[in-house]
Amino acid sequence: MGLHYVLGEPFGFCKHEKDTTASRKFLQEFLQDIPPPIIGPVFDKTVPNNVTGLVGRTAYLHCRVKNLGNRTVSWIRHRDIHLLTAGRYTYTSDQRFEAIHEPHSENWSLRIKYPQKKDSGIYECQISTTPPIGHPVYLTVLEPTTEILGGPELFIDQGSTINLTCLVQFAPEPPPTVGWTHEKQPINFDSPRGGISLVTEKGSTTSSRLLIQKASSSDTGYYSCDPSNANSATVRVHILNGEHPAAMHHGQGSIPLCPPIVSAMIVPFLLIFTARDL
Repeated sequence: MGLHYVLGEPFGFCKHEKDTTASRKFLQEFLQDIPPPIIGPVFDKTVPNNVTGLVGRTAYLHCRVKNLGNRTVSWIRHRDIHLLTAGRYTYTSDQRFEAIHEPHSENWSLRIKYPQKKDSGIYECQISTTPPIGHPVYLTVLEPTTEILGGPELFIDQGSTINLTCLVQFAPEPPPTVGWTHEKQPINFDSPRGGISLVTEKGSTTSSRLLIQKASSSDTGYYSCDPSNANSATVRVHILNGEHPAAMHHGQGSIPLCPPIVSAMIVPFLLIFTARDL
């Protein structure tokens, strides 16, 4: 079958040749839109690389590698450039660290048992390419904190209610018990004094509220909140009997000092008076 020429086209240019040129141009543009094939292992950057852990609670650092091939994934601690794991094997004498990997999985995790605050820092998930490539993971280990709101000193009017609120945060679990002491002696909620109660609400932040009604001078002193799985916190309570809180720091009956501006006025007057006498 012979080729058919198209009217209006230059001599020697046939429809078959025009279609071939258009197809080639379309193919080139189409190939440009296709991303190049991935060569070699790469890290999945969608995996979070900021991890917050709690003292005493197992922490996991995650790393996902695609197209690993026959390479090895290792975990290295930046603080001392210490090799922790290689593949599924642990290379540190610290048995708190362990490599976690499921066969045929892209996930390579580092498990840290009983983490301490000193374990905070940068850990690197590294692939054994030439040269090696790494992906940093930042670990922050939080230590439990205990705080009595309004401290370290509170001033309470005599006859009013003492309201002490203790907050426990960042503990691996809510404290089993939260004790209170007054002048280092456990508070007796069944004492003849009466009017003493405690309300504790446990959760990610545990609150313990100590209420002492009809405060008297005998209630003055140091109060401590002692959670069973965190450090204690102390506050000093002053019971006021009509005096101003500032007077408590100088002792009762102290004479206020002259304001600086008054002293500055007296000194020139004395100098003038002395000069006249001379």
